[in-house]
Amino acid sequence: MNLYNNQCPVPLDQQPVNEYNSLKDSWFFCWPTLSSSSYNKKITITLIVSCFLVSPILLSIFPITKLPLKFFFSEFITSSLITAFILIRLYLGWSYVVKRLMSATVFYEESGWYDGQIWVKPSEILLKDRFIGLYEVFPLLNKIKNTLYFLSLMMSAPVVLFFYF
Repeated sequence: MNLYNNQCPVPLDQQPVNEYNSLKDSWFFCWPTLSSSSYNKKITITLIVSCFLVSPILLSIFPITKLPLKFFFSEFITSSLITAFILIRLYLGWSYVVKRLMSATVFYEESGWYDGQIWVKPSEILLKDRFIGLYEVFPLLNKIKNTLYFLSLMMSAPVVLFFYF
């Protein structure tokens, strides 16, 4: 769907609305667009998979027979950090798109990095883009931020306990 008019010089794949649609349709970046239960399930699965991935490394550092608490705390901390990095990547992708949607100008490249141009959006397109940014993308960014806040709160106790024991 092309909301931009025919006089728009911006290539189709660089138009903010099309960038938004491609993120929304992608396998990874669609996570925040899912229902809360599906989104939470994906984040939980990411956390569990990262636990399994880091376990062999952490077992060699903290033997579970000698240092079980250190092992479990370090496993939770490490897997939470991996999940946080994934969430930060989600946030950066969506924040790039919302900046392009909210901006009154669009920077684009016609054929390469050396010939960048700037196109000023007409008011009707700017209004549509900002509507999408405000009511579609900002809630997704808030969902990711809230998940990061919750994850950092969950991680704070194991970090303190790791150094205590």
